[in-house]
Amino acid sequence: IVNDLQEVIGTDAGGRGMKHLIVPNDLIQASSILANLAPEVGGLVLILSGFPCCVNRTPPTETDGPPGAVALARAVSQLGHKVKIVTEDGSNADVFRAALGDSSDDDSSNQYCTIETISAANDEDQRLRELAQKCQLILSCERAGPAKDGICYTMRGINMNEKGLIAPIHKLVEYSNCKFLAVGDGGNELGMGKVLDRIHEHIPRGDLIGCAIPADHLIAASVSNWGGYALAAGAAVMRAAKESRNSMEEFGPLVRDLVTRCLPTEAEEVALLHRCVAKGCRDGVSGKVEATVDGMPLERSLQCLREIRKTAQRDAI
Repeated sequence: IVNDLQEVIGTDAGGRGMKHLIVPNDLIQASSILANLAPEVGGLVLILSGFPCCVNRTPPTETDGPPGAVALARAVSQLGHKVKIVTEDGSNADVFRAALGDSSDDDSSNQYCTIETISAANDEDQRLRELAQKCQLILSCERAGPAKDGICYTMRGINMNEKGLIAPIHKLVEYSNCKFLAVGDGGNELGMGKVLDRIHEHIPRGDLIGCAIPADHLIAASVSNWGGYALAAGAAVMRAAKESRNSMEEFGPLVRDLVTRCLPTEAEEVALLHRCVAKGCRDGVSGKVEATVDGMPLERSLQCLREIRKTAQRDAI
């Protein structure tokens, strides 16, 4: 089932060459790690997100990232863990708060997730070190990742650091002692260092923009949001398999329930994206303030979510 989820998300719908970045069985491995993570007292799962590629806009945030990060936060919470989304402060964080359905302007929380904001302007090294020591697992979904020269670039090769848009959130990976699971779609996202040679070979401007920091397990998707949905569904499937002890009679009801709880509905995703757009979030490809993702209409993302749910629940009774 989980391998079939990779097929759903790995069609290269955006035509950017992401099929070359797929690592066989990494979605299975990542799903298993998340599904089998044992809750710890004081333990925390961090989700790193935020790709400020609309560099001359406020907010600079794109529509790919917040939906996938929130879907992962939902799944992590449903699997029994405390979870934080980590992103830059200011207008970028406002988009993530909107994605969570929270209208407050502090480090907000809803029923399953809090937001930790990191400054791109101030020295936050000690905070990052302390946060890293609390976490059991780090996930990332469409998080800007530094290339071999330490700079985070857009797909067009624009330097986001010199615009003052990037906080050193990637240091959480360096400072932690836990597994790191990453979702990306273009080669310049955090975690893509695992396939850096393929990025250099197959992705336009790959020698410049390719992220040099590797994930333990990498989920490459046509759209990063779709990869977030697939990891959430994959973890639900793996947890159902574990709890059913390979009994198909027990697996069916379990997987239906877990997938339902871990994945957002289509209506929830439509509402989430419209909340983000209302905060000024833009399509990272078209640059327009509209409810599209990576140049594709919203219906294409809803179709992918539909296919992921159908695939994950196909053995449900």
